[in-house]
Amino acid sequence: MSPRPSRLPCIDALKAVSSQLIVLHHLAFYGPMSDTAYRLAPGLVDWLYDYARIAVQVFLVISGFLAARSLAPHGRLEIREHPLAMLWRRYLKLVVPFAAALLLSIAGAALARQWMSHESIPAPAQLMQFLAHLTLLHNVLGVDALSAGVWYVAIDLQLFGLLLLALWAARTFAPRQAQAGAVAGIGVVALLALASLFWFNRDAAWDIWAVYFFGAYGMGTLAWWASNPGRLAMPLLVLGAVALAALSVDFRLRIAVALATALLLAVARRGGWMERWPRGHVIGFFGRISYSVFLVHFPVCLLANALVSNLAPGQPVLNALGMAAAWALSNVAGALFHRYVESASPLAALRAAWDWLSDARGSASRPTM
Repeated sequence: MSPRPSRLPCIDALKAVSSQLIVLHHLAFYGPMSDTAYRLAPGLVDWLYDYARIAVQVFLVISGFLAARSLAPHGRLEIREHPLAMLWRRYLKLVVPFAAALLLSIAGAALARQWMSHESIPAPAQLMQFLAHLTLLHNVLGVDALSAGVWYVAIDLQLFGLLLLALWAARTFAPRQAQAGAVAGIGVVALLALASLFWFNRDAAWDIWAVYFFGAYGMGTLAWWASNPGRLAMPLLVLGAVALAALSVDFRLRIAVALATALLLAVARRGGWMERWPRGHVIGFFGRISYSVFLVHFPVCLLANALVSNLAPGQPVLNALGMAAAWALSNVAGALFHRYVESASPLAALRAAWDWLSDARGSASRPTM
């Protein structure tokens, strides 16, 4: 049996496009540049403001799809490691670059605060606020966010933990029977996805908990199992029919996007082109750096807004160019962050972020000419 490929071009392409849409959404949402550039392309700015954020659903589905691939490729939890140990490893994988990015966001906000006053700039960070972010409890505790999109990191860990718990509990009912364990695992995950689609996801009061998002995440997980080689198409058709039923009860564009993504992944895997299309180093590169771009784009956009609002206030063309420059610089920063922080060892990542923060603070404290 050949080893599973480390990169899946189809998933890389989805991640690349989705991460760019999220950056553009935040450029339209935060800062004065989009307000000034609005008159040039109001329809485009409105679309980015209202709809580009839904690209996060693609990441939720992909996360569920890949979690099933690594934890239970046939429906039964195959990892013998203790669930808490696995959850800890997932936490470190997410939080080490997240912590470094938070330090960059704090420094970026401090610099931006020197040049402009705007509601998009977070207030100076407090120690307990920072610790709440490090423990991924900032949403639960109602703490103000230190960067854009930080809720996603906490939800990703919650979703992984909920899936892990569900699969572990299902395996305990049939510890020696692989087929029964697979049926139990798939059944429990399907029930959680149903509960999310028809109940939890329809109530925004649950949006700080994994159950709100498990409809999308669970569709990704079920799409992996439904696309296993040799499996009939019926499970995939059932998945689509149930999701359509949930949409008929309460149409939500986010769920429609999640369903389309899950079906695309399943069809790509069943058709054998997930590992071959689209080919291209550029798509693969942007897919690899997507998490880093997501983590570091906010301070870049803040600083770009601060600079342009001072140099070209009230000039739509220059502010539009500033938005384009902020978009490009976010990708440059993401590439550097991926190479020197996300891909580095945890200690090296934190050391690099701390050094950058120290330099930024020193620059901010120096008197200007």
